Amino acid sequence: MFETSSESPAPVRVVSEAIKDYVERLGPIWIEGEISELNERSGGMAFMRLRDTSVDMSLSVMCYKNVLAAVQPLPANARVVIHAKASWFTKNGSLTMSAKEIRQVGVGELLARLEALKGVLAAEGLFSADRKVALPLLPRKVGLICGRNTDAEKDVVENARRRWPAVEFEIREVAVQGAAAVVEVSEALRELESLEDVDVIIITRGGGSFEDLLPFSDESLVRLAASCETPIVSAIGHEKDSPLLDLVADYRASTPTDAAKRVVPDIEQEISDINKIRDRIYRRLLSTVEFELNQIAQLRNRPVMKDPSVMIKVRKDDLTALRDRSHRGFKALLDIEKKEIKGVIAHLRSLSPQSTMDRGYAVVQSDDGKIVRDATKLKAGVVLRIRAAKGEAKASVLASE
Repeated sequence: MFETSSESPAPVRVVSEAIKDYVERLGPIWIEGEISELNERSGGMAFMRLRDTSVDMSLSVMCYKNVLAAVQPLPANARVVIHAKASWFTKNGSLTMSAKEIRQVGVGELLARLEALKGVLAAEGLFSADRKVALPLLPRKVGLICGRNTDAEKDVVENARRRWPAVEFEIREVAVQGAAAVVEVSEALRELESLEDVDVIIITRGGGSFEDLLPFSDESLVRLAASCETPIVSAIGHEKDSPLLDLVADYRASTPTDAAKRVVPDIEQEISDINKIRDRIYRRLLSTVEFELNQIAQLRNRPVMKDPSVMIKVRKDDLTALRDRSHRGFKALLDIEKKEIKGVIAHLRSLSPQSTMDRGYAVVQSDDGKIVRDATKLKAGVVLRIRAAKGEAKASVLASE
């Protein structure tokens, strides 16, 4: 590689020749893409643009007509694999791939690739039911990604507004097949995902061939949809069609009409349900009120409610009976206690000196008041006091024995 500087720049021809040398060393390579433009010119040459459907990139390809004739007729937006060598035209500084062989990618091969991609995405958990987000009951605004002036757009909008007239849409019309589909659908999805008032996004298109629906199985688009926080409804093709976007979406609608039915409620059904709930509440309240009124009527028919004094009389009689029972109980208890007291008194009296003297005995005391218990110790002439049951007398000891 030659050295350059601002003081010693390289001429254009030198740079262009250097690029040519580098490109020619690249050698023949196999390239896969989608034919977006094809022009056959006089002189036996054909020119086309080969696009990468995942990103907005393309290459210029030229070939002889006999190379193109080997695979014709090619359908619009055909996916092909070409064996080409890069050519750099030094005069105008352009790069073109010179195709030596063109092969159309068959449906069987595409299906095999999709199945392999499906297995990879499934292993990563992108199709797991745990990742699905519930659709909102009543979205503030519905994002709609669809083709330009298509029946799918009309089906979604008309059916949604028939069910809920106040529904609002944020519509993005894009290419839904061909080389630009993946890029435009992805850009629209990113934009709608960024809008705060968009609560659900519908991606829809009508039916088509297997090749027409391939953009909706593109890995970059499927991964983008899986990363969105806004719930996504996929309504691609007919019920038998199943692009990979259906598997990663939060809800897979069989048709655009089905998508409209899933994202907004039916106002007539909602009104009917509200009326049923209102009637059920009314009947429940009416039943409760009737029950309470019946309870009040039963209470009012009770004797105590007709004559409140009855309750007082009943309680008065109960109180009187309780008082009488208490009196009787206390009286019986007092009688028992009186008998016991009388018995104790009688016993005490039987043990008292007075009782003994009443039976004819007397108490003999010395002159100093001490009771005489041993007569043998008395001396003659000692004065004694003799207490009888009634009164007392004094005596003198004549002799003791």
